[in-house]
Amino acid sequence: MRQLLLLIVLLIGAENICFAQEDEVDTETLDNNYREDQFYIGVTYNLLNKMPAGMTQNGFSSGFHFGFIRDFPLNEKRNRGVGIGIGYSANSINQNLLISEDSQGNISYAIVESGSFTKNKFTQHLIEVPFEFRWRSSTPDSYKFWRIHPGFKMGYVFASSVKFKGGSNNYKLRQIDDFNKFQYGITLSIGYHKFNAYAYYALNSIFKSDAKIDSETLDISMVKIGLMLYIL
Repeated sequence: MRQLLLLIVLLIGAENICFAQEDEVDTETLDNNYREDQFYIGVTYNLLNKMPAGMTQNGFSSGFHFGFIRDFPLNEKRNRGVGIGIGYSANSINQNLLISEDSQGNISYAIVESGSFTKNKFTQHLIEVPFEFRWRSSTPDSYKFWRIHPGFKMGYVFASSVKFKGGSNNYKLRQIDDFNKFQYGITLSIGYHKFNAYAYYALNSIFKSDAKIDSETLDISMVKIGLMLYIL
């Protein structure tokens, strides 16, 4: 819950920046060749798709995302375009899939009862490259406009961890080799002005194909839904 409150505070702070920027618009020096280059900050609720039998999520699974997108208008009115950028994403998933490691460094998986532990989550940190098709009702003299941004996002997992607390069995693992290093999916941002609804649907699994539980491949993917704030 504290993480969620922190993310909300960050978004509110970014919103104040947006108000300051709007006050600085000089109508006498409007640029009719403007670009919608934008920083973005987002928070999401993360869901798991295609979980094996008995696996459930518990607690709040959050995501935090920020980065920069360069805009390339495609028409004279500049209300159509594409955007490509670079960003960072941190995602945590609270669930009852026990990920453990033996003395030889081998990773194993098991489903555990939800009441048998106080914390069980895995976390991933990614460098991401978003690509967006951009439809908007923007003009040179206003930051307030409708937008629809369908797109695609490729991410590279540069750091990961697993944290488990259950009775006397408490441990933390780092750099989980069974996680897919490259993760990608389709995205959609839609809204008006600063705050926009955001969704991400992964097209590949979180785990590599050799990650299995009871001979069943862990073909688990991620869905993210939340809010995205674009800062001009």
